[in-house]
Amino acid sequence: MTRIQRLPDHLVNQIAAGEVVERPASALKEMLENSLDAGSTRVSVDLAQGGIKLIRVTDNGAGIAADDLPLALDRHATSKIASLDDLESVSTLGFRGEGLASVASVSRLTLISRPHDADHAHQIIAIDGTLHPVEPAAHPHGTSVEVVDLYFNTPARRKFLKSENTEYAHCAATFERIALAHPHVEFLLRHNGKVAWRLPSQSAEDRVAALLGKDFVAAAIPLDSQAGPLALTGFVASPTYSKASRDAQYFYVNGRFIRDKTAQHALRQAYRDVLHHDRHPAYALFFQLEPSGVDVNVHPTKIEVRFRESQAVHQFLFHSVHKALAGTSAGAAPTVQVEGAEPAAPQLPRGESAPLFASASPRPVSSGMPAPQPFQYQQQSIPLNVAREAVGVYDKMFGGLREEERALSRAEPAMPSPAAPLPHPAVLAMPAHDENGIPPLGFALAQLHGVYILSQCAEGLILVDMHAAHERIVYERLKTALEADAIPLQPLLLPVSFAADRMEVATAHEHGEEMKRLGVELAPLSPTQIAVRGVPVWLKDGDPVDLARAVLKDVREFGLTQVLTERRNELLATMACHGAVRANRQLTLPEMNALLRDMEATERSGQCNHGRPTWTRLTMRDLDKLFMRGQ
Repeated sequence: MTRIQRLPDHLVNQIAAGEVVERPASALKEMLENSLDAGSTRVSVDLAQGGIKLIRVTDNGAGIAADDLPLALDRHATSKIASLDDLESVSTLGFRGEGLASVASVSRLTLISRPHDADHAHQIIAIDGTLHPVEPAAHPHGTSVEVVDLYFNTPARRKFLKSENTEYAHCAATFERIALAHPHVEFLLRHNGKVAWRLPSQSAEDRVAALLGKDFVAAAIPLDSQAGPLALTGFVASPTYSKASRDAQYFYVNGRFIRDKTAQHALRQAYRDVLHHDRHPAYALFFQLEPSGVDVNVHPTKIEVRFRESQAVHQFLFHSVHKALAGTSAGAAPTVQVEGAEPAAPQLPRGESAPLFASASPRPVSSGMPAPQPFQYQQQSIPLNVAREAVGVYDKMFGGLREEERALSRAEPAMPSPAAPLPHPAVLAMPAHDENGIPPLGFALAQLHGVYILSQCAEGLILVDMHAAHERIVYERLKTALEADAIPLQPLLLPVSFAADRMEVATAHEHGEEMKRLGVELAPLSPTQIAVRGVPVWLKDGDPVDLARAVLKDVREFGLTQVLTERRNELLATMACHGAVRANRQLTLPEMNALLRDMEATERSGQCNHGRPTWTRLTMRDLDKLFMRGQ
């Protein structure tokens, strides 16, 4: 029988490192928190190879005495708590005492410090957890922690690290989260010798604008709410600035970035009536309460907390944000209207697209019916009697398509169709043409408000939602092509570049070649720029930037393997949505007819990818009843 034995301290530290130091960003977080707890007003970070080769954090804080340097690298040694009462009322960012010890056990660590009242600095070196003697060193007032070759002595852990770009993206995200909560501190970040961030001491609004973008601040609503010991400040973005993911959600408790279900649910509920269920709000909120009211010691990485009065916290957060959002509505930013002036179009944030069915002219945001607008036909000359017959004014329909329309359809090119034929065309079982040669969905007459296609069929009138219909067509083509092998790629004559965050650039670096199977060719140009060089052939008329962002988001969140297997249809549906014709795009009659024909030859074309109907029919009987004919 195996006897119970006490583990060596070095092995204990390495086990703790598996929980605390998941990746270089975790070590960087521990080091930055220590610098801030030391009262630093200036912090600089140097990284090499995404933090795998080097992490160096230098500050001008209080410093560590020479006699305390070995204790700083000892397990569960800290100056921040001394009793259970201190643990139940933690007011510092770091407090557990195992952070530096865990990092030192899986790296080559050098700690140099000089307190403000000391004449000289001292240093201590730890290699593989073994401490060297304390010795004098040259250093200004403050502390430097240098971590070299993370996980050099634990190859099993090191092989789980990602590429340099991905690890750097995580480190940069950690840096930005901490810098956002401490605008009074000057921060500097260098990667491989190049300056990535230089943030001076500034106001909270300027720091938010620097890290989240001026467009976020322009679309944000300032918030300052207090109720007893609870206080909430920061910015909540208006519903028009909604995002497809939770990446723009920053929530802090007493200066600590957290992910808490209670807070997330409260904030989501506050946006419930003004935000589409598939979109996510954006905010940068700083929640303050008594340290005794929150337990921050429930997770090794301190990313989760537990509120002692969670119901009260939920209600306070909900009502504070709900009140701030009062007066806004989804899809329209609050603006001041001048009588007699044309309303300005809402400013959309960088990288976000307008609503799918935005009208060409703004409609009043009121509970009444929208103001009637005159019907406008296309520029093509449509005989007036044809239009009248289409809406049931005449008693009978003409037998087939008029000769001038037949000639027009033969003479003009149809709506652009895929350059490459479908490997396995999907055919919908719909009735064939009737005896007069009219197909099931008839022939197009005109567009209505740039959104709907009006078509005359044998039984009466067809109305088609052109975006929803084209979305289904493109979606089915993408599915069929990917099942066969790969989606045909259409190279762009002029590549389109866009501003990207580090996670997007890292994803493009790692999966660029594999993403070509999805018909998307991306090329990172710099740490903040990506070029789109090719798109799926059926999406060449869409927005390549929106398409690239959507694909990168899915690949980054779920991984390419899962995207191509379990989440394949979800991604293709998103791609189809970006490539479908938009509202207010003027189509010619041949283009409209080509769309109708494609609908007739596509599976499940009665609904779009989201389950909404793509077309409906009004028979002559329905129209006669509507106009009370024969009564």
